[in-house]
Amino acid sequence: MKHFRTWTRAIAGVAAGIACAGTAHAGKMSIGHTTWVGYGPLYLARDLGYFKADGLDVDLRVIEEGSLIMTAVAGGNLDGDASTLDEIMKYRAKDFCFKAVLALDESHGGDGVLVAGSEKSVKDLKGKTVAMNEGSTSQFWFSILLAKEGMTPADVKVANMTADDAAAAFLAKRAPVAVTWEPHLSLARKKKQGRVLIDSSATPGTIVDVVALRCDYIEKHPADVAALVKGYYKAIDYMKKNQAKAYAIMAKGVGGFLKDPKDFADAAKGVRFFDKPMNVAFLGTADRPGASGDLIKLGGQVWSQLGKLKMELDHAALIDSTFATK
Repeated sequence: MKHFRTWTRAIAGVAAGIACAGTAHAGKMSIGHTTWVGYGPLYLARDLGYFKADGLDVDLRVIEEGSLIMTAVAGGNLDGDASTLDEIMKYRAKDFCFKAVLALDESHGGDGVLVAGSEKSVKDLKGKTVAMNEGSTSQFWFSILLAKEGMTPADVKVANMTADDAAAAFLAKRAPVAVTWEPHLSLARKKKQGRVLIDSSATPGTIVDVVALRCDYIEKHPADVAALVKGYYKAIDYMKKNQAKAYAIMAKGVGGFLKDPKDFADAAKGVRFFDKPMNVAFLGTADRPGASGDLIKLGGQVWSQLGKLKMELDHAALIDSTFATK
């Protein structure tokens, strides 16, 4: 009961903090996100004044629970969320409209499966206990790995916990297998405790982060959405030319376990930041959905099998590429 009350108070505190901020108005945008290296360019654009240059004030809020973020978005206390495309699919409903307007990054080695034994492939995980966060990107990605081997989620025993807790349980030898992400993969390597069986570089295009905004916000504030995209692209260009300086700014902005520029740089090795050409290729259009259309189809298959979807989804229901592909 002690832990339950503590968790309840924590949720109430976060919810109250979000509610106090209220909804955004013209020239303001609030985006919730968890701690992840791929969201760094949003802080870079903010701190270099790129958003402000076009009259936009972006409020970035770290909330380490995806469901809390989406609850705040649904309630109008946040304008949007930075998360993976597959993750947000679970929340889209006929009475909760939001669309991805910008692609941020792709995990390319930043997510992985840690093992402690002699496993040589995913097939060798059959019947074993796997620590992972159910309903998250980790489960989505791991389900894809299983399917590639002709397996299903029923072939393993899932110990449901956050990605951070899964890594901690693995390092403490309380879980033989863990699905997690950076910096935990690098930490396991440094401590020489287990190894990475497979990482997301083996499945390109499956874990992609986007900024998704409420449909009513997009309709009422198109100039602000355009300013967000423009500022983000400027930040990506700056990062390409001034990587060390950019990483220092982003590390300070994102904070948490990425507050050290060196740690941020190490984590950045596992992602591909999306520039404009990559956005064009990924987001596509209504007529030509691009890679996002394929990912939405894949997400629909995985989440439907796991009973997580609230409605049938396609490119038109989840993507607004108008701003990012101009």
